[in-house]
Amino acid sequence: MEKGTVMSFNSTSIRATWDTLRSLPSASIVVGYTSIGTALTKVGRIVHILNTTDAALMFSWDGRSDHFVLPAGGYMVIDLTTNQSGSDGFFLPVGSRLYVKQIGAPSTGSVYFSLVFSI
Repeated sequence: MEKGTVMSFNSTSIRATWDTLRSLPSASIVVGYTSIGTALTKVGRIVHILNTTDAALMFSWDGRSDHFVLPAGGYMVIDLTTNQSGSDGFFLPVGSRLYVKQIGAPSTGSVYFSLVFSI
């Protein structure tokens, strides 16, 4: 496709775009759970979580229960809607938050939470 060419989409096409990046610096990651940015205002289709700190961290979707660990420098990509279209299937709902807490005490870096949603 040439630069400047506009693709047309039929009425059943699903387009995706990125939500605003959420992040939390290492100095704000403490022993108890802290939200990484604000609650979602869009329904999430793909989630990307990146830990650029120098410590393993615990993550939670409800701020109370431990759900998964990411090692220092680790990342996770969750494609909730693989091979699905429209409004069917799994989605991360509006209002969801991702929380993080220390396993080890990070001294550098940040955690990042990215979201792809459909438009």
